[in-house]
Amino acid sequence: MDKASFFGLLVALVGIITGLLLEGGNLGQVFQPTAALIVFGGTLGAVMLQFPLHTVLSAFRRLAQVFFRPEDENRKLIDKMLVFANKARRSGVVSLDADLKSIDEPFLKQALTLAVDGTEPVELRKIMTLSLDSRMEGEERVPAVFESAGGFSPTIGILGAVLGLIQVMQHLDKIEEVGKGIAVAFVATIYGVGAANLFFLPAAGKLRLRMREEHQRCEMMLEGVISILEGINPRMLEVKLSGFLDERDKEPKELAA
Repeated sequence: MDKASFFGLLVALVGIITGLLLEGGNLGQVFQPTAALIVFGGTLGAVMLQFPLHTVLSAFRRLAQVFFRPEDENRKLIDKMLVFANKARRSGVVSLDADLKSIDEPFLKQALTLAVDGTEPVELRKIMTLSLDSRMEGEERVPAVFESAGGFSPTIGILGAVLGLIQVMQHLDKIEEVGKGIAVAFVATIYGVGAANLFFLPAAGKLRLRMREEHQRCEMMLEGVISILEGINPRMLEVKLSGFLDERDKEPKELAA
């Protein structure tokens, strides 16, 4: 669980609701299903018009990563690469062919397969860098979906407010209802601005951070495989790959023999 995401959203909502209550308001004033339908329905439609359906669905599938981060296994990855390095040093890189079936990460499996097949380090780096760049280009569209939603929702909120005011103006004969109607009309603006700044834009930023972590992990795999192919000493390999770790993960550890 990403505590920063959960507590950040909670603090923002508590602060806004508390301010509303201190001003003498009540939650019923901002709970307007019609306004929510206009803002969120209109925003979803605009996003689907801008992006292909599979990209929008992919963005929703990745939404859980805003609140839940994958387990950090970079330390375990380094240990795995050291095992491969020691085995390759004793029996040759071709001996790693038997370990390919046990590898779950597609990127690592592809890189190690090329190494076992005798690909030169320079060519292997070119091939895998191209694959990584292509992958990142596709994944960049995921946070872009939420950034677009963050741009559309405030404007659609204004549209909802205008629609509400049109309805109010048609009933000016009931002057006692006009003030209440205007207040209700502006709830759509609150939904639009609030959704953009409390969820859509922060979610896009968090997803970019997650993708950067995944990209860094792939870079670690690539450097590890190339170093093994070049016959680097396992001690030096651990030091090299440890440079990818965050400071909190760089625990003192006896270097592999």
